[in-house]
Amino acid sequence: MDKKFGENALILIWTVAVAATGGSLFYSEVMGYIPCQLCWIQRILMYPLVIIYGVALWKKNIDIALPGLILSGIGMAVSAYHYLVQKVPFFQEAGGACSGDVPCNVIYVNYFGFITIPFMAGTAFIIIFAAHVLLLKSKRK
Repeated sequence: MDKKFGENALILIWTVAVAATGGSLFYSEVMGYIPCQLCWIQRILMYPLVIIYGVALWKKNIDIALPGLILSGIGMAVSAYHYLVQKVPFFQEAGGACSGDVPCNVIYVNYFGFITIPFMAGTAFIIIFAAHVLLLKSKRK
């Protein structure tokens, strides 16, 4: 594996995880948006990625970041489902099933008519997952 590619990919992954974590904290703590249950699940999957990939970057070793690949894979699925709950009428009815103060079909932001918080989280999970897979493939060569 090209050392520079590996280090740059880890920097990208860690930066995306930090930005996603910071973004979620901004929306809840600064903007006052109360996270729904699916948002909390996505946070639980995203926040540890900052530590996992931070340590992998510090040690320059992608092998210790396998939990990050698993968490980001699950996060992609949760974010996709949450996005469907927000945007597809069939799934929107299921959004009211979330117990708690906020139903999962509430849309706090809707940039350009399609970019919601789960969309942003899903994009971050996809970037992290794809970059990790590319790192693993380049390592095998």
